[in-house]
Amino acid sequence: MPITLKELAELCDAQIVGGDDLVLIESAADIKAAHAGQVTQLTNSRYAKYIINSTASACFISEGFKVEQVPDSLALLVCADPEMSFIKAVELLHPARTYAPVIAEQAVFEGEVTLGEHVYIGPYAVIGREVSIGDGSMILAGAYLGQRVSVGKNCKIYPYAVIYDDVVLGDNVIIHSGAIIGADGFGYKFRNYAHVKVPQVGNVVIGDDVEIGANTCVDRGALGSTVIGKGSKIDNLVQIGHNNKVGNHVIMCGLTGVSGSCTIDDYAILAGSSGVADHVNIGQGAVVMARSGVAGDVKAGAQVFGSPAKDKKTAYKEQIALSKLPELLKKVKWLEEKIQALEVDKAPK
Repeated sequence: MPITLKELAELCDAQIVGGDDLVLIESAADIKAAHAGQVTQLTNSRYAKYIINSTASACFISEGFKVEQVPDSLALLVCADPEMSFIKAVELLHPARTYAPVIAEQAVFEGEVTLGEHVYIGPYAVIGREVSIGDGSMILAGAYLGQRVSVGKNCKIYPYAVIYDDVVLGDNVIIHSGAIIGADGFGYKFRNYAHVKVPQVGNVVIGDDVEIGANTCVDRGALGSTVIGKGSKIDNLVQIGHNNKVGNHVIMCGLTGVSGSCTIDDYAILAGSSGVADHVNIGQGAVVMARSGVAGDVKAGAQVFGSPAKDKKTAYKEQIALSKLPELLKKVKWLEEKIQALEVDKAPK
C-alpha cells in the first residue's frame, strides 16, 4: 500500500532528515537491496557502508546514529527505536492478507459447533464435534480441528495444520501449516519383550499470543496438560514432548527437541538444534545455545553450551583446549623421545 514519506514518518514516529518528504514509498527492503520507492533500516554500524551508494528513498536510523556520505535522494527517518518503527512500516506497506467472514461450502462440520462473529472457515477444513471458535478467528483450507477443540479470538490456523481432540488455544494464536498439536506423547513400558503403549489421555493448552511454526509437533499430556505459556514463539520443526510446562515468552528455535515432563521458565531461549532430556528444569531467562544437549537442570539466567551442556565460558575453554590437542600431542611425543634419549645416555655401559 504505497504512501508518501511524510505519512510514513508520521505513522512510525520518525523525523525526516533530507530527501523528499513527498516521495512515494511503495515497499520495504533490506539495506543491501533497497532501491527508489523503498524504505530500509540501519541499526548496525557494520552495514553503514551500504548507505553511500544506496538508491533507497528512506532509511530508519536511531537518534544519535552517525552516518556519512548520505545520498541526496535518501531521507533519514530518525526515531527512538528504528527496529520497531521499521516493523510498523513493513506492516503498513505489506498488509497481511485478510479473509472475509465466510464459511466455505466445502468445509466439513462433524457435529454441533459454536462460532463467534466474523469467523472464516476455508474450503475442506474439517471441524469436529463440540468445537468452539472465537470472534475473528480464521481456519484456513484443509485444516483439521478434532472434537472439543477450543479456539480463542483472532487466531489463525494455516492450511493442513492438525489440532487433535481437546486442545485449548488462547487468543491471537497462530498455528502454521503442517504443525500437529495434541498428538500422543511418546510413552511406552517394556514388558515381556514388547513395548506397551501408555494411554495418552491429557491435552494441550496454548496461551495467548503464541506462534507455532510449520511442521512443529506439540504432544498431549499423558495425564494432565502440556502447556505453552503466553507470548511464547516456537520455530519450525520443533518437537515438544508430553507434559512439558513451557513458560511465558519463551523462544524455541528450529530443530529443538524437548523430552517429556520438562519445565522451561519464562523468557528462556533454546537455540537451534538444542536437545533437552526428560524431567529437566530450565530456569527463567536461561539460554541453551545452538546444538547443545541438556541432561540436567539449568539455573535461571545461565548460558550453557555443548553436549553435555555446561556453563558457556567453561565449554568455550574446553573447545579451545581441544583445538590445541594435536599440537600438545606433538610436544608430548617430542618430550618422550628426549627422555628416552637421556635414559639411554645415562644407562650403564
